[in-house]
Amino acid sequence: MGEINRRNFLTAAGAALSVSPGAGQPAAAPWHARIRRVGQVNMTERDPVELDVTAWADYWASLKADAVLVSVTGILAFYPSAVPFHRHGAFLNGRDFFGECCAAAKKRGIRVIARMSPDLQWEEALGPHPEWFQRDARGAFVPHGEDRRLYRTCMFSTYYTGHIAAIMREVNARYDIDGIFTNAWPPLGRFPECYCDVCRAQPPAGSPAYWDGFNERVLFLWRFFDGIAKEKRPDNLYFANLGGGIRATPNLKLLGEICEWFNCDNQGRGGEDAPIWGCAKQGRVCYAAMKGRTSTNVTAAWSTGQVRWRNVAKSPAEAEVWMDQTLASGMVPWYHFIGAQGGLGEDRRWHEPGRRYFNWIARNDRHLFNRRSIANLGIVMGQRTNLFYDPPGGGSVAQFMDGLYYALLEGRFLFDFVHEDDLGAENLKKYDALALPNIALLSDEQCRQLRAYAESGGSLLSTFETGLYTERNEPRPDFGLADVFGVHRASAVQGPNGNSFYAWIERQHEILAGFSDTCWLPGAEYRAPLKPVSSPVLTVVPPYPSYPPELSYLRRRTDEPAVVVLEQGRSRRIHFAGDVERSMWRSGHTDLSRLLQNAVRWILRDSSPVSIEGEGLIETFAWETEAGFALHALNYTNPNLHRGWLRRHYPIGPQKVRMTLPGGGKPARVELLKAGREVKFSIKGRIIEFTIPRIEDYEIAAISI
Repeated sequence: MGEINRRNFLTAAGAALSVSPGAGQPAAAPWHARIRRVGQVNMTERDPVELDVTAWADYWASLKADAVLVSVTGILAFYPSAVPFHRHGAFLNGRDFFGECCAAAKKRGIRVIARMSPDLQWEEALGPHPEWFQRDARGAFVPHGEDRRLYRTCMFSTYYTGHIAAIMREVNARYDIDGIFTNAWPPLGRFPECYCDVCRAQPPAGSPAYWDGFNERVLFLWRFFDGIAKEKRPDNLYFANLGGGIRATPNLKLLGEICEWFNCDNQGRGGEDAPIWGCAKQGRVCYAAMKGRTSTNVTAAWSTGQVRWRNVAKSPAEAEVWMDQTLASGMVPWYHFIGAQGGLGEDRRWHEPGRRYFNWIARNDRHLFNRRSIANLGIVMGQRTNLFYDPPGGGSVAQFMDGLYYALLEGRFLFDFVHEDDLGAENLKKYDALALPNIALLSDEQCRQLRAYAESGGSLLSTFETGLYTERNEPRPDFGLADVFGVHRASAVQGPNGNSFYAWIERQHEILAGFSDTCWLPGAEYRAPLKPVSSPVLTVVPPYPSYPPELSYLRRRTDEPAVVVLEQGRSRRIHFAGDVERSMWRSGHTDLSRLLQNAVRWILRDSSPVSIEGEGLIETFAWETEAGFALHALNYTNPNLHRGWLRRHYPIGPQKVRMTLPGGGKPARVELLKAGREVKFSIKGRIIEFTIPRIEDYEIAAISI
């Protein structure tokens, strides 16, 4: 970027700023590293006349909450703010509502985080401060979609460095707060599209070139706001609204280097066909960025989804399984509802599920402080691919990861996510194998790191267009990892013709275990054709019409490989020419799931720290903890696995566990924390075996050393 562009992005039209140092963890663990329960009533304009502050504080105390969020907010002031254009709520009437809530929480030993929203401002500020606001392509201010008295602010403007900073300092000066949190920034899932004077000078929103400056601005503001928080006390901190999974807008590797507290605004299922494991997947993203440092996830007790009722409670089973996934994946639950009218809300059905769940956590705190994951399989998450790549055939890039994820759950694999910018030898040495689910965008340096990993004995699996584009989304003439997998591009991507492609079985191999009485398998919907290789396992049968049935028959076979299997020393490598994981997700075909599972087992040499035998669809996490080890098993066996909400849990029967314990130490007991009982176990060398008799929604087998 040119200097004028960089200066515009960083200083946003000439604001004079002092930048705080990076917010790395101090030598001693900060206070927030020990929290295990966070609560929030997201306050509304009417709450100053509706909310019983004592009842509110007593409720969170009854949940043994370690911290609560209290609204400041930036859109409506919940205290008598003196900052110009910080509009007082219509029902505030001079009351210090924030101060009363803060004092009530502190009286009960609960930490207080001041919650702010910098994304919207009222129309009255348009004239005095037009520079604060986003503009559309015609130069008009951009109104909020629901209340058109509000307008969207620009994160590259002095609204953030001036106005929001003034509110932060005012709250710092007046109240005994422990931190500052901003909602709705950074933007979740998509980049802001703005045509103000500063933003017009930048590359197009949504381009890799734009992302460079966007990340600089995010990191700059994060440090700036954290510096303001630390003006209060050195152990205070700033953190922001994150989430968005792999499609998060900031570079999570860079943000993880300065972020002390990573909060995922992943409140519940969205979309018409969202699988239940969305929160666990978010937790894996969070662990890849934070390596176990303070991470929270918001669980909404209100009705998330395509059809919204923000003040009505969702089913207890749906909220409970979201908190289960939060805890299992290494995050801390943050329980959340909107408004407190009528005494903590007109709909009070959310109260007891939260109280019951948080008190159960409190009884088992000692097993919930994780040191590290013990998974030996890494799944590379490509932020750039998710942000900038357009897959052939259209649709969501997330389907590539979703398909592999589903297959990994069906195969009961332990795995971590690994950020594409974190492929150094030190981070990868813990993994026996890595999978790259169509990580289309890879830099030369990332390719070099993956090549070094394979040369050192690590195994790799890749699919479709992995490495066919640079990190700038520029096409390569051949795969960036062509030499690693022994593959070369033959032609442009090919798609279906009625039928999709088939994969003809040329010879037997371990990746074909379980397939009999067939000459072929479903291949993929799209493929990036490969040049022929010697002794292929599967070859491509080109597509042909599916209708009329008279014309739906095999025309010809080819020598074009559908998969390339390579073994060099300890390193095993597989490349699928097609989008097998996306095709599995879109079709649900069990052959494709089995093929992916077999391929993963082969590159792992069928080795895993944990094996669990039993019925049902489960997701598993295994952690080394302060007390020993903890195996978390989430039961997804439910008719509402893929759609709607869980109505209730469907228990599954005995699960036989065989776990290889890393390091030394002798197991003293195995406790099932949800069942509230101990189970018998056997130990031989470093291998411990026991049975979990029943899993309703979730079980934690805690192994004390």
